[in-house]
Amino acid sequence: MPIITRRDAILGAAKLGLVTILAPSAFAQSARDKTTGRVTLVLVNDLDRMDEKDGRGGHAKLATVAKAERAKGNTLLVHAGDAYSPSLLSGIDKGAHIVELLNRIGPDVFTPGNHEFDFGPEIFRQRVKQSKFDVVAANIHEKDGSLVGGLMPTKIVEIGGFKFGFVGVCTESTVSISSPGDIGFTPAVQTAGEFAAKLREAGAELVVAVTHIGFREDMELVRTGAADIVLSGHDHNLVTYWDGKVVLVESASQADFVTPIDLLIEKTVADGKARIAFVPNFRPIDTLTVAPDPDIAELINGYQAQVDKELNIPIGTTETALDTRRGALRSEENAFGNLVCDAMLAATGAKVCITNSGGIRGNRDYPAGTTLTRKTILEELPFGNKTVVVEIGGKTLRAALEKGLASGGGFPQVGGMTVTADLAQPIGSRLLSVTISGKPLDDAAGYTLATNNYLAKGGDGYVMLQDGKPLTDELAGHYVAGQVMSYIEGKNTVAPKVEGRLVLTR
Repeated sequence: MPIITRRDAILGAAKLGLVTILAPSAFAQSARDKTTGRVTLVLVNDLDRMDEKDGRGGHAKLATVAKAERAKGNTLLVHAGDAYSPSLLSGIDKGAHIVELLNRIGPDVFTPGNHEFDFGPEIFRQRVKQSKFDVVAANIHEKDGSLVGGLMPTKIVEIGGFKFGFVGVCTESTVSISSPGDIGFTPAVQTAGEFAAKLREAGAELVVAVTHIGFREDMELVRTGAADIVLSGHDHNLVTYWDGKVVLVESASQADFVTPIDLLIEKTVADGKARIAFVPNFRPIDTLTVAPDPDIAELINGYQAQVDKELNIPIGTTETALDTRRGALRSEENAFGNLVCDAMLAATGAKVCITNSGGIRGNRDYPAGTTLTRKTILEELPFGNKTVVVEIGGKTLRAALEKGLASGGGFPQVGGMTVTADLAQPIGSRLLSVTISGKPLDDAAGYTLATNNYLAKGGDGYVMLQDGKPLTDELAGHYVAGQVMSYIEGKNTVAPKVEGRLVLTR
């Protein structure tokens, strides 16, 4: 979990001679009219988990932090997206419980992330309408170009004697990594810049861009200087950055850390012109040290009881250890990934299988001998994806594997084939061989591929799969999680392992 500190940012920028550092002594200048104050922005992002894990995170701990910070006055809570999914209960209620939790906690600004669209455009529209807090996003629009109903492109808040303008943007890659349907996205950085200018014209003295985009895009936005403060989600990193002009913060994920930013602000007015200067103080809070809010905890316990009653049913035992941690999945063959593909192949009779590592989300270690439950499988496969079968050519299968090997969340877990690749080679030239039923992949031949409906529609960049001939479509398909449960129940004990399906050199 990389941390970029304020000191690192300042020293690095100063060495390059690119910035003027604003220190508290800069506030000492005389002026005809001077206003000073403190405003605290509290950032959370990428929080889809109801309860704590290993003593950290969850909504009850977020509620405690929010209450404590608000009690100090002049505080705004900002959520930078990815809330509705992927969680266990979201697989059942499509994120409705998260909206209820957030309605109770009351963020002042919520900007949607890509996972808000995992259940399709209609569910997104419903959840926005159910929200009693302001959902701020300027680049999410309907097919006719209008803003999705219930969204605010910007928001101005007067707090502590200063006018703050907020603009929200979500990554335009949502169209390929989630399921927004006919909802579209204008370029995030460009849109944030355009609306930041409008906020300043409307009287905002400090502009805050709430972004759910990648770090590289965040830094691009920082370099433009369009916003004074960028509060971000999406990468799951703990980042605090200040170059003397612009602040950038991301607050890890799952409320394991919640980050208040105290802004020490001075406004001076001379000759009719106002100047704003500020210095940030970053206070990342490790919620391991935070007690859960009892009211929110009680609500979560009710939801958890509902989940446990329906899902805490044993279905079998794994004789081998399983590791579904993010790092173990997104760069190499994985035993749980093999289990998923084996279940999909057994259910469909397809020749080969590809599933995306990003669809496996439990982030856990399971020792050999662990009893697996329905809850276990839904924690690992929370998206509600269905298995589909498409007929594709060998050339398309080759292109899909090449694409997958270059993608983090789209990294392929496979079945029915052995793939050898050199990842040191340029993207698009990494495959060395693909063997299916003991024979080399034939570019001119046809193959039946079991995959999930998300990939079949081009998700995670697998656009080539859209050219396949559907043999079992999404409407006729069964849930991947259900097929995995049935596969385990039918065998009673399973022993998935890494067996050389992906042979990779780097």
